[in-house]
Amino acid sequence: MPIHIARRLTEVASRIILGKERAVRLALACVLARGHLLIEDIPGVGKTTLAHVLARLLGLQFQRIQFTSDMLPADIVGVSVFDQREGAFRFHPGPVFAQLVLADEINRATPKAQSALLEAMEERQVSAEGTTWPLPEPFFVIATQNPSDQIGTFPLPESQLDRFLMRLSLGYPDRAAERALLAGEDRREMLARLPAELQPGELDALFAATRAVHVGPRLLDYVQNLLAASRDGANFALGLSPRAGLALLAAARAWALLHGRDHVQPEDVQAVLPAVAGHRLRAAEEIPLPPDRLVRRLIEAVALPG
Repeated sequence: MPIHIARRLTEVASRIILGKERAVRLALACVLARGHLLIEDIPGVGKTTLAHVLARLLGLQFQRIQFTSDMLPADIVGVSVFDQREGAFRFHPGPVFAQLVLADEINRATPKAQSALLEAMEERQVSAEGTTWPLPEPFFVIATQNPSDQIGTFPLPESQLDRFLMRLSLGYPDRAAERALLAGEDRREMLARLPAELQPGELDALFAATRAVHVGPRLLDYVQNLLAASRDGANFALGLSPRAGLALLAAARAWALLHGRDHVQPEDVQAVLPAVAGHRLRAAEEIPLPPDRLVRRLIEAVALPG
């Protein structure tokens, strides 16, 4: 049953995000792995729409935060306001108190505003005015990011990037998908009619099914060998951390589940590796290399198990 539900989610989402089934599947795998998602691309290719689709299909409470250069951390977390009737300050939660938060154009905000999400993404809580406030369960952040060469952007520091389990790029649709998009119904109208595909408890069942996907000793050896190879100073200036290794395993489990398997194969690890490792690796050369070439270098450096 969980596998059937996961396939249904992918099928319905792909009707709105045309020609991007692999990206949709990766985004869904990121959610099933209980991770946060960063979508980096030019404006207008469907980044925000994908976040809306996931929120509606999964039946999650949704909030959108538009990041700007003048944003303050309190605009995200919330602020305490003095209540004259009670004679005390009362905390007013910010938009981060939702099950799925869309951080739209996150790199248009300053690092100070970006850092307001760090505790929320890592601990599923926020601290304000000396008090810790738990966030709703489940809690996900889907952030969109414009290319760094566009005007008015601030680069995300490594500590912020590392909180995202995956980074994706949608890219332009192919000709057939774009023709269907141009001739078809407005995506916003389709979103307005999109019902939740999950009943209460079904998302928790998917989380449990994902965690139950088996990872054998040889597969663990393969993942550890990938981590070790990424820390080779001859090829990479910045390797993968243990947190990245856990993220890789969680994503591979989700990818295997979406393909109807109860165990992880090396092909599952390789399928999610670009999205999990591409924003974490740094080349040893002074000239930056594209993330896909870095990941390909890593895959080629490690033999398959068995």
